[in-house]
Amino acid sequence: MKILADAHIPYLKGIAEQFGEVEYLPGDQFTKETISDKDALIVRTVTHFGKDILEGTNVKLICSATIGFDHIDTGYCDAQGIAWRTAPGCNANSVEQYVTASLLYLADKYRFDLKEKTIGIVGVGNVGSKVETACRKLGMQVLLNDPPRQEREAWREGEGAEKTVFVDLETIKKEADIITLHTPLTKTGRHKTYHLADEHFFDTLDKKPFIINSCRGGVADNVAMKKALKSGKISGAVIDCWENEPGIDRELLQMADIATPHIAGYSADGKWTATKMSLENLNEFFGSGIRPIKLMSLPQPENRVIDLKEIAPNNQLAYAVWQTYNPMVETVNLKANPGKFYQFRSNYPLRREYYAYELKNADSGIMPVLRELGFNV
Repeated sequence: MKILADAHIPYLKGIAEQFGEVEYLPGDQFTKETISDKDALIVRTVTHFGKDILEGTNVKLICSATIGFDHIDTGYCDAQGIAWRTAPGCNANSVEQYVTASLLYLADKYRFDLKEKTIGIVGVGNVGSKVETACRKLGMQVLLNDPPRQEREAWREGEGAEKTVFVDLETIKKEADIITLHTPLTKTGRHKTYHLADEHFFDTLDKKPFIINSCRGGVADNVAMKKALKSGKISGAVIDCWENEPGIDRELLQMADIATPHIAGYSADGKWTATKMSLENLNEFFGSGIRPIKLMSLPQPENRVIDLKEIAPNNQLAYAVWQTYNPMVETVNLKANPGKFYQFRSNYPLRREYYAYELKNADSGIMPVLRELGFNV
């Protein structure tokens, strides 16, 4: 089997070779010529895979080490018998870590208690569900909006029927103090999400919520968001996903409370899981029968023991989370060097999730929450 893999996918080199002959190239060097004789591709989102690049090639399978498939012309692939696979949920814990760290930052900066706030989660798939769980552990009131999922899980009408757990977007706009977006980017259909948060959305908010976008840039109209910030219709913004990346709106960049270069899902754990899922997809599709699949080990964080002895009990939760990931480090760097957007993404430092850390001297009152988040306490 001949495989072409994106050279920037971590934990893959020396591992994918168990399935055949592997060539590695940067994603922007995937062309009709370089893929023509390959049986399988392991890709990210750099190149769009449609008729122009795939026609006349030997490609039978595209494995994307990402949760989305905006970069794959699925209709063309399906029509031509080219299989495609993604890695759904691979970075869900990583995005949850990002959102939790951001919520704690907003609470600290604006001096409010998360337990007194209502958060509206728009999109409750793999990622949104993880965020929901974390927000409940933080003591927040949670509203869920996901029309496609609501339709799939609609309860039967009749006596004794349970009520849906979902609310409509109007309820989110009316009641939420914080709105976090976790939808895929879709431009057609009844539930399209492109510019879901548009000028009308911001103009019809009852409260002045904080907006968090860590899903897809186009889900929030960046011009409308900037206008809403200027007019005070929203209290602040956390933006990881931008329209027109890497040429992002620099004025909006400076206005955001937290501004990061599309790295919410970039924990080492999430990347490792995406690579693992891609190899599993290869194994299953081609019937390779490799058991077990060889995988790389994850590196340990530099300081895996977090001592909370000198930290006041009411600050221990935020301190512990920020020791695993602090979004302000990246915010400062991106605001100072917006032209390095892709450079920051491509040279991302090691970030591990909660379970890679051991906590010492945690206050008994906060210990259950830290343990439930995933820390070793």
